[in-house]
Amino acid sequence: PMTDNITTAAELPKELLDILVCPLDKAKVHPEGMTLVCEKCGRSYPVRDGIPIMLVDEANLPAAQAGTEK
Repeated sequence: PMTDNITTAAELPKELLDILVCPLDKAKVHPEGMTLVCEKCGRSYPVRDGIPIMLVDEANLPAAQAGTEK
């Protein structure tokens, strides 16, 4: 599979990165380390074993918002 041996989110296929969006606000996401970060809300979605986990429940909030949302 083409997702084997991926060590950072930036190594995901460009075709995949081009179509992935934040499930909450539909904004584009960009790779940062082993996560994909939403350009609008700042949530970061983990990439595990080369698979983006695009679930709001799995996302980490940016530090500035972590205490303000429930």
